[in-house]
Amino acid sequence: MSVTYGYTGKILRVNLTTGKISTDDTLKYKDFIGGEGMAMKIMWDEVPAGTHPFAPENKIVFGTGPFCGTGVPCSGRTNITSLLPSNPFHAVSSSHMGGYFSVELKYAGWDMIVVEGKSPKPVWLRIEDGKVALEDARWIWGKGIFDTMAMIGSQMGKEAQVAAIGQAGENQLNLSVIRTGASHSAGGHGGILGAKNLKAIGVKGTGSVKIAAKPEELMALDKYMMSLIGANNQHVVPKNPQPWAEYTSPSSRWTAKKGLYWGAANPPVETGECYPEDMQSVGLRTYKAVVDLGPVAEKYTVRMGGCAHCPIRCHSQVKIPQLERYGMDPYVANTCMGFYSPFGVMINGTPDLPGQEPGEQSMIAKGLGAKLADDYGMWCNYGQIGRDVLYAHKHGIFKKVLPAEEYASIPWDMLEKGDPAFLVDFYDRVANKKGELWHIADGSYYLAKRWNFGEDYWSDYKYKLWSKLGFPVHHSNEASGQVGALISCFSNRDAQNHSHMNFIAAGLPIDMLKDIAAEEWGSRDAIDDVKNYKPMTAAKAKFVKWSLSRSLLHNSLTLCNWMWPMTTSPLKERKYRGDTGLEAQFYTLVTGIPKSKEDLDLDAERAFTLFRALTVRAMGTADMRKNHDQTTEWVVTAEKGKDGKDIAQFTPGTDRMTQDDMEIGRTMVYKEFGWDEKTGSPTRARLEALGLSDVAQELSSKGLLPA
Repeated sequence: MSVTYGYTGKILRVNLTTGKISTDDTLKYKDFIGGEGMAMKIMWDEVPAGTHPFAPENKIVFGTGPFCGTGVPCSGRTNITSLLPSNPFHAVSSSHMGGYFSVELKYAGWDMIVVEGKSPKPVWLRIEDGKVALEDARWIWGKGIFDTMAMIGSQMGKEAQVAAIGQAGENQLNLSVIRTGASHSAGGHGGILGAKNLKAIGVKGTGSVKIAAKPEELMALDKYMMSLIGANNQHVVPKNPQPWAEYTSPSSRWTAKKGLYWGAANPPVETGECYPEDMQSVGLRTYKAVVDLGPVAEKYTVRMGGCAHCPIRCHSQVKIPQLERYGMDPYVANTCMGFYSPFGVMINGTPDLPGQEPGEQSMIAKGLGAKLADDYGMWCNYGQIGRDVLYAHKHGIFKKVLPAEEYASIPWDMLEKGDPAFLVDFYDRVANKKGELWHIADGSYYLAKRWNFGEDYWSDYKYKLWSKLGFPVHHSNEASGQVGALISCFSNRDAQNHSHMNFIAAGLPIDMLKDIAAEEWGSRDAIDDVKNYKPMTAAKAKFVKWSLSRSLLHNSLTLCNWMWPMTTSPLKERKYRGDTGLEAQFYTLVTGIPKSKEDLDLDAERAFTLFRALTVRAMGTADMRKNHDQTTEWVVTAEKGKDGKDIAQFTPGTDRMTQDDMEIGRTMVYKEFGWDEKTGSPTRARLEALGLSDVAQELSSKGLLPA
């Protein structure tokens, strides 16, 4: 593998205990692609099982891939890998953030940053091309992320990109983030930086990323890819009827239409019809503000923003003057769960007040919650924190576990009547570890134990816990039945997998999706119509394996899995087909290393199997089927219809699974990966075939290979 093209060839290593800064060779990890794949190898080699996430011996890896900085569309992601504090076994997991940090890191000449140890005092890491230094951070310790970024920017210049933690990370909350830019956060690992006394990383690069191909060759492939791209989550048909559109979908994020404006822009910008062939209007297709904040947000939207190299602008940038009532700047940027999750704490909703427009109070609360969570650096555990508040409130647990004085000091009346000001009090208490309430940020597994939640917390669908390991649903059984359900069984946190979701929610008719599924995974029965699921099939197992591997591939290259893969397209003349070989085509042009689609999929499978081995080692058992891959009870329990009667699984109207069918599915997926079909653990033969003989040897020495 050439270090000249795509990769910079250098990994920055920082030991905070000794202050030593050194350089490592990216080539050592060439078989693991980049980003998440390489990080998995580093964690396997260097962080022993049993290490606590907040221990100095733990390491945290900031990773880019060979596509970052090259202009490949949607390649501005940063992958962050470490032990996960909220996981009961402190297993390895990854979080991800968009923005411009990864690209700037590549321009500075670095593929990755590996941080270990603990500084004796708060520091921040300053990277200016090859000049790297640890700077005193006592002047910014205790600050929120917005101030931290501004203060570091005053030292490095406005071109610098900063990744930082807020008070939640400093206080080592399990549910804390690392954030870059105005709205790009990686959930779950902020407390690790806090434990290491590392407040932030600032980076400024003046270099470039070389590519192997001629510029016109890469430009031609870019243009081809741009002809296949849809809207956010690769939705390839519009939400509203358009003169050019053969199909529409009410759930599509292709929301642009005539008469719909970025109303707070100066002058207002009409999103318009956005013909698929018009590359100049791609950035107008996705108008997320009116999706996430409601129609009222139209007149508050300044523009849509996003990440480096990405034409899909999915981050709403809005100006909500009403936020000034709460002492907040009126400008807010975020998307999707960044708005919904902090708002989820308002368990009774936020009714509009007299004189407000419909939905105005909800928009204000979402903007306020996003601003608070982003500044404190709080993670929502993919929306679970609001449901945890709901459970504790509904069951009277707050009154039982909080000291009387603390309970009396909390403005519960604001929560009851839906006053957004409750969020100001709530996030201050939690992020700053005040009283007992802050334990709501321990994460579901630890919180349920500490506050003695009942079994109904896990078994009741309304709380949406996917696993008793403490993580929630994230495009699970509601996303193509067994396909989404099984994908969610292999993670160490919420699944964060959109490879399947981008396909099934593309907006195309089910018969067309079935035809494409047959081309990709061998049979039309790889997918079913929504809430009309059939029993498990071998093709579904292939779809699951492909989705798991592609997600890790994207996190390694690093591409946005909220857009990739390009399984479908908006082009009628292509019969709405995309091109799932694009990743390999770009890899070959960028790095100069010929790779087929099958080659890259095998590389991704190697990295995913290593991830599985890391989980086996962390849990100390080879029986993944029994101890890791099971779901909570509601997933395999028939739901009630409106008449109060059970809706039988595999009949129209339900997305519930059966335990027997899920076990069949697990066995089929294990077989697809070449793992032991009884336990779901990688076998020696498969590990060795993937070039992981050292992994097989260590697992064997610990008695963790299947019999």
